[in-house]
Amino acid sequence: TEEEKEKKKKKKKGGGGGAGGEEAEEEEPDESMLDWWSKYFASIETMKEQLRQQEAAAAEAEEKEEMEIGEGSKAQAKHRDKSKASKDDKKKKQQLPPELPEKKNKPKIDELKVFNKELESEFDNFEDWLHTFNLLRGKIGDNDDNATEEERIVGRFKGSMCVYKVPLPEDITKEAGYDPTFGMFQGIPSNDPINVLVRVYIVRATDLHPADINGKADPYIAIKLGKTDIKDKENYISKQLNPVFGKSFDIEATFPMESMLTVAVYDWDLVGTDDLIGETKIDLENRYYSKHRATCGVSQTYSIHGYNTWRDPMKPSQILSKLCKEGKVDGPHFGPGGRVKVANRVFTGPTEIEDENGQKKPTDEHLALTVLRHWEDIPRAGCQLVPEHVETRPLLNPDKPGIEQ
Repeated sequence: TEEEKEKKKKKKKGGGGGAGGEEAEEEEPDESMLDWWSKYFASIETMKEQLRQQEAAAAEAEEKEEMEIGEGSKAQAKHRDKSKASKDDKKKKQQLPPELPEKKNKPKIDELKVFNKELESEFDNFEDWLHTFNLLRGKIGDNDDNATEEERIVGRFKGSMCVYKVPLPEDITKEAGYDPTFGMFQGIPSNDPINVLVRVYIVRATDLHPADINGKADPYIAIKLGKTDIKDKENYISKQLNPVFGKSFDIEATFPMESMLTVAVYDWDLVGTDDLIGETKIDLENRYYSKHRATCGVSQTYSIHGYNTWRDPMKPSQILSKLCKEGKVDGPHFGPGGRVKVANRVFTGPTEIEDENGQKKPTDEHLALTVLRHWEDIPRAGCQLVPEHVETRPLLNPDKPGIEQ
């Protein structure tokens, strides 16, 4: 099964020091040996490195203030590093020494961004123009007084409100880029229901709360979106608090009716019902409509084959043209010599791409991708686009509010 393959790959990556040692001799990692997991593990190392540096810096600052407390905080920082980077399984620890020489090759593997928190917290909850207000049922009688707000929600209102003083100040006119007397809400998508295909990749879970008497759990994934309810019960992972799932699920949905995706981890039980370990809810609609473009992250390079194949249904040049059109930005104008002009900025980049047979063809995609990766530099319409990433979300259980599971 695919899952076993994933596990083997993981073992190959994390297993014997032999592999690490051999790879160190080669100048470049062999393309055909690389896959998404190589990319993921390389990215995690980078994330851990950043966390270590941040914590070292914090510890140093504290040390300067108070020597004795500084010592304690360092130990704490180390402890925190361990719990955060719970990706440090014991297996990995054993093989760290042989992996060191591999460092030379590290930059050659393309990486993705690993966020050690939810994507929303990085991008202001994707409320760049769409704000969510819960609609609550009124209170009837006494028994409603102790009902939680969560239980009283009957729907959600999503929208935006702007209040201006007339006549409008000039800076608003400039910022809007169009005639503000017609209102600020131009170019907003229509309100008709839209059909989407949602693809959910679930990589792993870490430090799950034990659900069984033996201090372990048998976790499996459950996904809910609208009428779709998937329970991946037969693929539970036995006696594991740090399961690697490596699974993907495709679900069709219709916005706005079905936009709240719930990803839950359950504990499989032979007898009785399976217990919920924890779940996380993701508002897909806000991601879809956000100008940060949180539909499919923009990867670092454009490639048409290999472990790094471009996964977005639209090519970089199509995305760029769409963004320019929607933001009323002049461009993109592709010129000779690997240059592209958008608004008043010029970007440069490679203009050739290799197919699987090593044939080179001219392409504008690399240039377009360069602009997308620097979209926040474009005046007025620009903002940071969501990069290719893996996010880390806390699992919560309604019975134990506020405690991560």
